[in-house]
Amino acid sequence: MPVIKSKTIGSGEAPSQPNQPSRKGKKAWRKNVDVSEVQHGLVELNEEIIRGGVIKEKASEDLFTVDVKGDSQLAKRSKHVKKTLKADDILAQRSAVPAVSMRKRPSDKTTNGLISAKRQRTGWVSHKELCRLKRVADGQHDNTIDVKDATYDVWDMPAPVQEVDVNDFIPHQEKAKAPKTMKKAPISLLENGKQVAAVQTPSGGYSYNPVFTDYEVRLAEESEKALEVERKRVAAEEADRLKQEAAAKSAAEAEAAEARANMSEWEEDSEWEGFQSGAEDGKLTAKRPERKTQTQRNRIKRRKEEERLAKHKAAVKTQRRQEHRITEIAEEIEERDRNRELILAVESDEEIATDLKEHKLRRKQLGKYKLPEGDLELVLPDELQESLRLLKPEGNLLRDRYRSMLVRGKVESRRHLPFHKLSARKYTEKWTYKDFTI
Repeated sequence: MPVIKSKTIGSGEAPSQPNQPSRKGKKAWRKNVDVSEVQHGLVELNEEIIRGGVIKEKASEDLFTVDVKGDSQLAKRSKHVKKTLKADDILAQRSAVPAVSMRKRPSDKTTNGLISAKRQRTGWVSHKELCRLKRVADGQHDNTIDVKDATYDVWDMPAPVQEVDVNDFIPHQEKAKAPKTMKKAPISLLENGKQVAAVQTPSGGYSYNPVFTDYEVRLAEESEKALEVERKRVAAEEADRLKQEAAAKSAAEAEAAEARANMSEWEEDSEWEGFQSGAEDGKLTAKRPERKTQTQRNRIKRRKEEERLAKHKAAVKTQRRQEHRITEIAEEIEERDRNRELILAVESDEEIATDLKEHKLRRKQLGKYKLPEGDLELVLPDELQESLRLLKPEGNLLRDRYRSMLVRGKVESRRHLPFHKLSARKYTEKWTYKDFTI
């Protein structure tokens, strides 16, 4: 880019400091800055462009020529040259920059005079497309997107490889990795191994106005369960009572025996205690263990080696016997797989358990804590209502959903901790005499 500078600067004028107001503040600097020199330079630059180009950007051959012949028209010119007007001189000057073309440019609306056939407009949304977009916005992806379950874990991205610096002795903090069980299917707690439906289908006895037969059966089942729990509680209390009585009885017998021991014969005749007890001359009757000899150690070592060799020979013999009957084992495995497939095909219609009450749980504990018992959703006969307006809601949806996730094996049982455990504090008394020195 050419240097913007006026030609008149440094043309013989005395050097002087430009009259510049104060620029101590940011606003004053922007307001009072002198740009007259820059404006003058820009005007001269535009004039040079109009005359044919910037002089500093041109080569010397374009600016200067060596005249070796002279001007042949100089002699023919008359001494009295007629001067032209200033307006004619100004009009005679032509700019090197081409003028803007005034020719009319063709537009999209310009045609050749022929009427074209009507075509459907594509710059607007049709009513059919608008309805489809509304359905997509509402979450209906029937005709637009084919939703398929992912066959891989979309969040399990490989970790970027980090360059290890040999001179860096401080270990980098590694992020927690997801356990391998996250990629496996959850284990159902049912004894038959079937999957449990997220929401179980209630039977007829759960209705607000049930049939008498269904309600009677359910009432009998729940009553039997309550009686069994009460029997276990009473039996536990009775066992605890008997245990406490036995402990008290044994404690009383021990106290009586101790009292009788204190009133023994050697306490009454204390003067013969040292002579008749014979405790000082007694020797230990228990046989102390003796150290084994080298012969015994070698015998034990040989016996262990013989046992190891016998086990190894038995394992090799079993392996060779299995190698001879590999074909039979393969046929047994295939037969077992076929039977399993037949059983699964028969039970395919009932693969998902809808009623949890009809199935037995495999275990009541998955993790550290036990599976919580379900709420008793039963209304007594005198509390049954014939109208929905008088019906009182039973159960808790949040508890039901949580227990359903536990039974399906989605999460493990956890114990509610209302407050986190605080660190133990130790209180000590300061020794004030240590603050003084003599």
